[in-house]
Amino acid sequence: MSAKQQFAKVFEREHATTRRVLLSLPASKSEFKPYPDAPVARVVASIFSQGQWAIAQAMSGQWEWPPRGKPGATNTYEEVLALFDETGAAAVSAIAAAPESRLDEMVPFIRGPQRVEPIPVSELVWFMLMDAIHHRGQFSVYLRAAGEKVPSIYGPTAHEPWM
Repeated sequence: MSAKQQFAKVFEREHATTRRVLLSLPASKSEFKPYPDAPVARVVASIFSQGQWAIAQAMSGQWEWPPRGKPGATNTYEEVLALFDETGAAAVSAIAAAPESRLDEMVPFIRGPQRVEPIPVSELVWFMLMDAIHHRGQFSVYLRAAGEKVPSIYGPTAHEPWM
């Protein structure tokens, strides 16, 4: 399996898992936040579309720093879910269409405070995917704090036992 095929396979699996997690929050609780200074769930959920958009941009050769045209937070949870599906489809399409060599191309990316350096597209897309996984964990805490069921992510949960 090539590096691009491996990334595509993992991306599609993680995208499906994240979608299940997002669908576990009712739209009526999209303004929930677990503590006063926290962003509301709708805003946290918007982060996933931004990462998928970045993957699509990088894989299609359109990446630039700072990013221009990045999707922002949406007004409703329904819009969050629609944008998640749209940017996910764009990422899948861009991954499929990109030549394997795209992963070796260099693009600018933030590497520390006030520091932007070139990195391979492969590093950028894996970074975005890992960042989404990180925020999915954050969102699962929101689900639990909001009194909602947490679906299985990498194994059973109290709400989805496997046996």
